Amino acid sequence: MIRPPKVKFQRPIIGDGKRRGMMLVLSSPSGAGKTTISRKLLQLDGSMSLSISVTTRPRRANESDGIDYHFMDKETFERMVQREELLEWAQVFDNYYGTPAGPVRDSLAQGRDVLFDVDWQGHLQLVANAREDLVSIFILPPSYQELARRLKARAMDSDEVIQRRMAKAPEEISHWKDYDYVLVNEDVDETLATVQGIIEVERLKRKRQVGLADFIRKLEAGLDA
Repeated sequence: MIRPPKVKFQRPIIGDGKRRGMMLVLSSPSGAGKTTISRKLLQLDGSMSLSISVTTRPRRANESDGIDYHFMDKETFERMVQREELLEWAQVFDNYYGTPAGPVRDSLAQGRDVLFDVDWQGHLQLVANAREDLVSIFILPPSYQELARRLKARAMDSDEVIQRRMAKAPEEISHWKDYDYVLVNEDVDETLATVQGIIEVERLKRKRQVGLADFIRKLEAGLDA
């Protein structure tokens, strides 16, 4: 396996430095490592914030409302769907998850990137609603056996829930072709470094450099840029 270099990326400033934020989606079958990578990414990157989803599932003991999720009942969630206040929503097992549109749009306009920890259903809806702002990465486990080991090792779910997650994994993995990038997470630090490299390249794309056109016009006119 080719190991990515451990490089600290520095974002170049082009023109006045203005850019539009992007929506970064990380998806994977449960246990493949997307949540661990997401948390590390947020700790290291001050230009990125996590999209806080709304959900109808019960709050776990180690979770806080408004930080991990906005927890709500099914009726409130359904009203948000009817009012088209969600960029995406999906049913996962017996619960509903969704992304409020307002905070995401505000962040993008301010040049901040928004990280999404969603499944393939949520990803497809985001593609339909905001393709130009979207960058998506699918995280794969190195093997089915390793996926089972990780699910058991994290000790967050009952044996019944683990079995359900393992049974669902092949279907989730089958959607890998819908993503911009696909990574095999053998080592979390190496995978994180690769994700950081993808982010820096995507930030430099012309369509996100909203201050670039004015900068070029000044150069062409021979003015002091």
